[in-house]
Amino acid sequence: MACSKKSEPSLPPFTPVVQPAKVYGFESNASWADEFEYNGAPDASKWTYDTGGSGWGNNELQNYTTSTDNAMVKDGMLTITAKKESSGGRDYSSARVVSKNNADMLYGRYEVRAKLPAGTGTWPAIWMLPNDYAYGSWPNSGEIDIMEHVGYDPNNVHFSVHNQLYNAGNAKTSTKRIETVFSDFHKYRCDWTPESIKGYYDDELVFTYTNDKQGPASWPFDKPFHFLLNVAIGGNWGGVKGVDNSIFPVAMQIDYVRFYKMTTSDK
Repeated sequence: MACSKKSEPSLPPFTPVVQPAKVYGFESNASWADEFEYNGAPDASKWTYDTGGSGWGNNELQNYTTSTDNAMVKDGMLTITAKKESSGGRDYSSARVVSKNNADMLYGRYEVRAKLPAGTGTWPAIWMLPNDYAYGSWPNSGEIDIMEHVGYDPNNVHFSVHNQLYNAGNAKTSTKRIETVFSDFHKYRCDWTPESIKGYYDDELVFTYTNDKQGPASWPFDKPFHFLLNVAIGGNWGGVKGVDNSIFPVAMQIDYVRFYKMTTSDK
């Protein structure tokens, strides 16, 4: 006897679930900040230092110290000073100040108000590195340069990101001329979300790098990062046209450093 099957009930057409698009914003109050309303060394609960005169992978000429001669808070600002002096076997001293306790600095708004040093051979930077090198050593785990400036190219300020695909001379970079970087304070800002990294100078958009969703080679920017503030001397980029020893001492002044957490909502 032949087998027979019951007729299957008709089903409605399949409709895929569409996830609502996310809208990213930022809290109005900083969750981590230093307004530098004190005197002396940078607050040890918020800052530490990278030290030494190894060249830092760029053939830089300075020795980084922990001395208040090189990193001092006074009159409501942090001053990072580079000097022409014998220090740690080098001919220049400076400071590289590194933020602490930044486990939640994954996405958000990062903002620094600063005035830059002038002079051929200077290389100040406001930038970010990962807390843990989850994707391997530099550049694989990423770098975000909120502000870089080289003294032989005055007033031309750079925002860049580095990763496995784009790094060093091939980094993704945008520049903006700011004619008063040496005489006035300016706001250097990064808005970082899961979708993009955007750079703003004085709240004007100057840089956009978009997550291509192809993995950590192009987007290692899904791990917590921390701030670095430093004034390098010479090096592969800063020293292209040598160092003018008549400029010293030179200093970068920082009015404040602020981090605002990211917020999300549905469209």
